[in-house]
Amino acid sequence: MAVQVGLAIKNFVGPTETPDVDALYRYAERAEALGFESLWAWDHVILGVEPSFPILDAVGTLTAIAARTSKIRLGTGVLVLPLRNPTVAAKAIGTLDVISKGRLVLGVAAGWYAREFDAVGVPFKQRGRLFERNLDILIRLWTEERVTLQADEFNLRDAVMRPKTVQRPRPPILIGGYVDAVLKRVATRGDGWLTYFYTPESYTRSWQKILAFAREAGRDPRTLSGTNQLAILVGASRAETEAPMRRWLSTEWDVAAWSESTIEHAIRGNVKECIEQLRAHVASGVDRLILIPYRYEPSQVETIAREILPALR
Repeated sequence: MAVQVGLAIKNFVGPTETPDVDALYRYAERAEALGFESLWAWDHVILGVEPSFPILDAVGTLTAIAARTSKIRLGTGVLVLPLRNPTVAAKAIGTLDVISKGRLVLGVAAGWYAREFDAVGVPFKQRGRLFERNLDILIRLWTEERVTLQADEFNLRDAVMRPKTVQRPRPPILIGGYVDAVLKRVATRGDGWLTYFYTPESYTRSWQKILAFAREAGRDPRTLSGTNQLAILVGASRAETEAPMRRWLSTEWDVAAWSESTIEHAIRGNVKECIEQLRAHVASGVDRLILIPYRYEPSQVETIAREILPALR
């Protein structure tokens, strides 16, 4: 395929729901059987006050799914890196790569929800710096035999982390975010960009910035990949799918006011209409699309695999 297609998983649910672990296993196993490239878990420690949203830990959920699958790649979309002790995170995430036999794609970001940072005891206003510190510690523990460094409260003295990740020198790292400082971070420190609810036009504008930042830093832009997360509802017509999709996105999802993410990005309509909308995303130069099937309905997954994916080849 010109573009890889993955699926988001339902480890994050609406305020009136409870995560269904057995349904997650069935969903993951079926996605692998249908030929999707990857599965992606959402991440928060806490989210919302009223209503509050139940969410299973991303790394723990993907580790469980790794034991139930054998080929499909497993991604975090995205892990809020400053919330984690980086040494402990390196062990947990590295273990996921080992258990999955090298199927991890690590999506990470600096985060946006101040209340969550307060609950974990991490200064929200320092999240950009802490992201870079934590990312550096992760990478060094995975790629170096012995690590000696001092950063804030962290004092690593000939620290050895084994086993190493299966993927060498380390799993691919996609960086999420929207503002220019983050796009520059993608271009200089990551293997690619992971964004959310971007239209093809918005994706193209930001991707061109990333490529320019990479060239400016002396990096080959061809070494970078781009991933966009999109909600999709395949139905009888655009008119039939408009209201339910808009209601779902406006009540259970959020968009960053400081970004170009928008619920207007949503892929909806009949098969032909959905294919036309997705082809516009393929034309934007994206390397991977992560589809979020409407309410994660198994029938949507089946329709996408049977009717949509072949047309994108």
